[in-house]
Amino acid sequence: MEADKGKVCVTGGTGFVASWLIMRLLQHGYSAHTTVRPGPEHKRDVSFLTSLPGASKKLQIFQADLSIPESFESAIKGCIGVFHVATPVDFENKEPEEVIVKRTIDGTLGILKACLNSKTVKRVVYTSSASTIVFSDKVVDTMDEGFWSNVDYIKSINYFTFGPYMISKTSTEKIALEFAEEHGLDLVTVIPSFIVGPFICPKFPGSVHTSMAMILGEREQYGLLLNLSMVHTDDVARAHIFLFEYPEARGRYICSSHTITIEELSKFLSAKYPQFPIPTVESLKGIEGYKTPGVSPKKLLDSGFEFKYGLDEMFDEAIQCCKEKGYL
Repeated sequence: MEADKGKVCVTGGTGFVASWLIMRLLQHGYSAHTTVRPGPEHKRDVSFLTSLPGASKKLQIFQADLSIPESFESAIKGCIGVFHVATPVDFENKEPEEVIVKRTIDGTLGILKACLNSKTVKRVVYTSSASTIVFSDKVVDTMDEGFWSNVDYIKSINYFTFGPYMISKTSTEKIALEFAEEHGLDLVTVIPSFIVGPFICPKFPGSVHTSMAMILGEREQYGLLLNLSMVHTDDVARAHIFLFEYPEARGRYICSSHTITIEELSKFLSAKYPQFPIPTVESLKGIEGYKTPGVSPKKLLDSGFEFKYGLDEMFDEAIQCCKEKGYL
């Protein structure tokens, strides 16, 4: 444990990225506040957070919900930084897209206003998604931070059940950057591609699940793997902390270390994990889906960040976690 670096707030603490980030922040010498949505009768299990090394002294858990923007104020009070990771994820389409988008935007603006009002928050790091960049009718191999997804285009391609999530992420990141610019709030956004690797949250993270579709034999997900940009869980957490601490950080940063086609992924997985019935390249010929462009992490790398993990670690550690948690 390093010396105390101050107190930060992480929203959405029970989620995949946020829980791993909390673990790393505690190790880096920060104290942390985190927010969790009130569970049924307030019985949400947070033992995987409270049992983290150092958590008994350095982690405080608050209840807050994006539907009630002002509910984040007490968690943010007295913090030097905020990592806004929380986002509604509804891949079962139980709610209309407009409701999800409105809640995400209103909640985020409420959090940013609380950061301004706190007078102590020096920087906000907002967790976005590569889905805010890659969905448009522009035909290029690789995209950088200058590209934005087109909301109408996302609606037109009817992308599995992820449309409302992608639209809410795109709209919210734009509005967050505009709000920060207008009010002089220091805000940077981290834009991860598919996050693959270990997880400490109890739920099976969607991006890990999809990236392992060939191992799990879930053919209906193969259309998402045609040209897959990926990054290791820990590299995403490290990038958040790096950008919080890097004085010159400005604007958007893509966080993605590898791009691989579905054919390359099939070869890699079948060579590395012969115990699983990985589909052959031949059997993948008819797979239909949306082939997303790759995304470039050049801006992040030019800032001095280095990725630590490769495909081997991403899949080894994801598989190990899935076995431990009974998903495999």
